Amino acid sequence: MLVPLGMGAILVRLNLPGFELTDRLLSHGFSRRGWELGAIVLGAAVMVVVGAVDDRYELGAGAKFCGQLVAAALAAIGGARITLFVHNEFFSYAVTMLWILTVTNAFNFMDNMNGLCAGLGAIAAWCFACIAAVDGQYLVALLGLVMCGALLGFLPHNFPKASAFLGDAGSHLVGYLLAVMAILPHFFNRQDPRQWAVLLPLMVLAVPLGDLAWVVLIRVRLKKPVYVGDTNHLSHRLVRRGMSRERAVVLIWLLAVVLGSIAILIVLR
Repeated sequence: MLVPLGMGAILVRLNLPGFELTDRLLSHGFSRRGWELGAIVLGAAVMVVVGAVDDRYELGAGAKFCGQLVAAALAAIGGARITLFVHNEFFSYAVTMLWILTVTNAFNFMDNMNGLCAGLGAIAAWCFACIAAVDGQYLVALLGLVMCGALLGFLPHNFPKASAFLGDAGSHLVGYLLAVMAILPHFFNRQDPRQWAVLLPLMVLAVPLGDLAWVVLIRVRLKKPVYVGDTNHLSHRLVRRGMSRERAVVLIWLLAVVLGSIAILIVLR
């Protein structure tokens, strides 16, 4: 996924013959957000490297966090930032980096059964693409569709039986890109002042974020390190109640589809 995004950003920025954008809307998006896209791709590459090194050498929690922080900072410096109606640059950087770190680790935590993380990532990417397209933000919609397609292509190799795995490299990338994709659309503007619309990303990502909050609370209550894995995730609890792993994953997918569909319907109203 990073290859077509990175090559596209470079070719469009260089304006080489044969690679000029003729579509007015996409051209406008790239001209305004070309460097922002480049920073996002660079941050994504950092996330992949951090995850790949962790897969091979099992990084400590501190080293992994520092790598994630660098990637989040790159996205924020590039211009993908949250304001929450507070016009303070320090606040914007802090909230943006916290958001990216939270969503990245939420999807890293959800990579505990075959197909779970990849399926949730594809659903969320599709929802963000639809929401962005409805609002005429076609560059963001394009990014969402590229990500959704990449994950759907990977999913048959990971579910129900796995011959390929995301690993930390893949789950870090999925979480990071979805966190950024939740920031890129302008959910609020003066022409259509829907302040409540900033809650849409929370609805689309409710399943992984809710699971993250749940397991962190349990680990804190049990006085265990929050970064040490356990079997208190929603998927594990469904299996303990008698479901097969495959049915538990599909049920969680369906929950994400329902919540994401509600978010899309809210935008369509």
